Amino acid sequence: MTSIHRVTRFAFLLLLLFTISPLQAFGATRHQARKAKSARAGSRQAGPKSGRAERRRAEARRRAETARRAAEARQRAAEDALHERVQTLIMNDDATGEDPEVRRIAVNALGNHAGTVVVMNPKTGRVYSIVNQQWAVHEAFKPCSTIKLVTGLAGLSEGVIDSQDTTTIADGNQVSLTSALAHSKNEYFQTVGGRVGFSKMISYARELGLGEKTGLNVRNESAGRVPQSKTGFAVNHMSSHGDDFKVTALQLATLVSAMSNGGKLLKPFVPATASQTSSTSSKVRRIVVINSEAFKSMLPGMIGSVSYGSGRRAFDPKETIAGKTGTCIENGSWIGLFTSYAPVNDPELAIVVIAKGADGRNHFPAAVAGRIYRDLNSRFAPANEVDSADTRSINSKSPAAILDNQISSDDEEADDSDESSDAPVNATKPGQTIWRAEGKPAESKVKLTTMPITSRTAQTLKPGAQRAHRSASQPK
Repeated sequence: MTSIHRVTRFAFLLLLLFTISPLQAFGATRHQARKAKSARAGSRQAGPKSGRAERRRAEARRRAETARRAAEARQRAAEDALHERVQTLIMNDDATGEDPEVRRIAVNALGNHAGTVVVMNPKTGRVYSIVNQQWAVHEAFKPCSTIKLVTGLAGLSEGVIDSQDTTTIADGNQVSLTSALAHSKNEYFQTVGGRVGFSKMISYARELGLGEKTGLNVRNESAGRVPQSKTGFAVNHMSSHGDDFKVTALQLATLVSAMSNGGKLLKPFVPATASQTSSTSSKVRRIVVINSEAFKSMLPGMIGSVSYGSGRRAFDPKETIAGKTGTCIENGSWIGLFTSYAPVNDPELAIVVIAKGADGRNHFPAAVAGRIYRDLNSRFAPANEVDSADTRSINSKSPAAILDNQISSDDEEADDSDESSDAPVNATKPGQTIWRAEGKPAESKVKLTTMPITSRTAQTLKPGAQRAHRSASQPK
């Protein structure tokens, strides 16, 4: 019985095994089939959704591209209209009494661009030429970083900037006044302006001629504007960006002329005829109440701006130019400025350029001024021009030999614009003497880098198209 029982149990187990295994396999197969069916159903449902999502993304990309192209087309149309308007204004300039050669060169330097140019004698106030007189005399613009000239002079005069060590305006600040001017460092001048204070900043701005007419012999000259009130950090920002100031190109020309001639704020004039001597009708409005040492302390940074800094597109290897750039946004449009004088040792020219729109970017105004200086240096720059300015940061035999050799990117209006860099800064700064530890200068090759400027043939003004804007009896 035991053997039979064992055989029976074994047979039963075999039968059970062969019965369950197919059932399990069948169940697994059915489960897999259900999963596959579910996956196919999900795929059929997800397919249309995925396709619709991709189509929506593609449509969004097409709409964005269409909008971008439309915006670019509108911008180009606006720029073209601005250029055409400026050319019309230039054609309506009254060139009576202007120097024909200077005007021809200034008109060609500006080319078919949206801007204005003032060229005058910084010692006498004689205006050689004003290209686009409407913008230069009758309209005012935000000064952007050119206001740093006022801030620097105010800081030096009030003792905020130590003339012996110009890096000590703030804890840990290792930037000198020379470097701050050359590279237009916003934080430096914000600190200075904040410490000078609003009321004193405005008093120095007025002392230098801002907010008042220059007295040019024309009608309806703009007086510009100075801010009425600011507190807190708004004072700092104003001191680096020129917030709520309005200046004319002619005001900047008289301001920089005062810096070049020892503090004489001149009354500019246009001669009755081009042959009239420059000394005729020369008038001094007032002597600026600023110590002459402050002007000297500003000079190395202004030279550095043109030699290796933000204004290097104005560089001229045949003469030393002192200048200051400005770039920012005003009412949604770019504004670019450059105010300057040369030669440093015996100034003969003060040149101011202001441009709007796309022409206000990339320091184009400095390029225009540089071309004018280079085209006129055979007439105005003395042979072998060498500056003898007595400043601590400039070698007496080479005004471009700035002791501060720090190389950095141009921070022009970094808070308001993308002008954080312009062109690559050369390891050797143009026109600079590099001073070694033993105090002997090493030779530095001068490389002139200029920006292409579209030229056009000077247009002959038709008598019927000229505006008698200098006539006392006919308002502009």
